[in-house]
Amino acid sequence: MWRSLARYGRLYWEYLVQYAKVRWEYRGDLIVGLLSEVTYQAMSVVLIAVTFQLVPDLRGWTRAEVFFLYGYFLVPGALFGALAGGLWDVADKYVIKGEMDRVLIRPAHPVFQVILEGVELESLLGVVTGLAIMAWAGERAGVAWDWVDWLVAAGLILSSAAVYLGIYMALAATAFFADGRTGLMALAWNLNQYGQYPPSIFSRWLRWLLSTALPFLFVGAYPGAYLVRRGEWGLFAWLTPVVAAASVAFAFWVWRRGLRRYTGAGS
Repeated sequence: MWRSLARYGRLYWEYLVQYAKVRWEYRGDLIVGLLSEVTYQAMSVVLIAVTFQLVPDLRGWTRAEVFFLYGYFLVPGALFGALAGGLWDVADKYVIKGEMDRVLIRPAHPVFQVILEGVELESLLGVVTGLAIMAWAGERAGVAWDWVDWLVAAGLILSSAAVYLGIYMALAATAFFADGRTGLMALAWNLNQYGQYPPSIFSRWLRWLLSTALPFLFVGAYPGAYLVRRGEWGLFAWLTPVVAAASVAFAFWVWRRGLRRYTGAGS
């Protein structure tokens, strides 16, 4: 097992190095991509600020606390987008166009290859932005941090990124069970935006949906709320690694079943 993990780790690193070299050759495109990412994040920050101009109090959550949640939400999302964004192309590129045929004849796990082919390292800018917002908002919210808190935050962030991975892996694999584009990925993307808001503002049924079937509250709301408000939502925050493990395990199960149904690009 450890030998296999080390092999995949080396492959991932080598691919990332080659990707960085290619992107550096096309600096103009890289700069445009970075500017687009910064613009998107800036508009989200402006939206939150405008919301609090109209609604000064969001069910007891201050502006600084909501900004902290948003900063936390950015980090695992950026990690997922940078290192596993290839899952978005499964239906169009790999199933409908038959690129999965090429993937299946190679000596590496299909999911790993799909993820490698969709790497976008410029999305890692969101990690820097998210951590900066967390630091700024945490100071204004009166959050006192020590080294243990940073370790806990790092563990929760990695777990949240794994929740992202599990959800979108499973949704991507549904393309094997449909004859065309299912649209589930786009629907899920709209729902995952709820993960940046305080969990207490949602109705019970919506909170249940976003904690079970599509557990997007674990990618931001629950762990972020725990970090900024110690003692609140602690149980849900500490369940984040459990949800991450369950999501990834379920996703691999769906992929195995889906690959059995895949018949290739031929007629």
